[in-house]
Amino acid sequence: MLTSLTNFCRKKGTKVYLANNIKLAIKFNFNGAYIPSFNKDIRPNLFKLKKKFHLIGSAHNLKEIRIKEKQNVKEIFIASLFKLKKTYLGPNKFRNLSNLTTLPIIALGGINSTNVKSLKLLKLKGFSGKRYFRNKGKKKGPKKGPFNI
Repeated sequence: MLTSLTNFCRKKGTKVYLANNIKLAIKFNFNGAYIPSFNKDIRPNLFKLKKKFHLIGSAHNLKEIRIKEKQNVKEIFIASLFKLKKTYLGPNKFRNLSNLTTLPIIALGGINSTNVKSLKLLKLKGFSGKRYFRNKGKKKGPKKGPFNI
């Protein structure tokens, strides 16, 4: 099952990352592994990684960023940028936090078509926003209601 998924993604030109299991990602020749913020284990360094194998991770504060650096991740997802949870950072705290590392940063959390322009103020490699991309796919047109036929 996993090898057929890998082959399908390779044909489509999509990278495959496995969450929280580096050993299995190496075994099935995935492009990399994702290490979530709750994984504080420093042992990912024990595995012999291929050159093109990438570790990516997520963090919410400076302590978690330092752990991800020790885990040798290539990119860090920092969340939550905009108000999605009570613990959101906001652009200023997010910028201050991202300036404390040299790793490429990807923004997560609460990004939509209204606040996406403010991302230009931050030094980001990229961003991810379910609402932003979900709404991008919808076609805009007249809303259908009881009076529009």
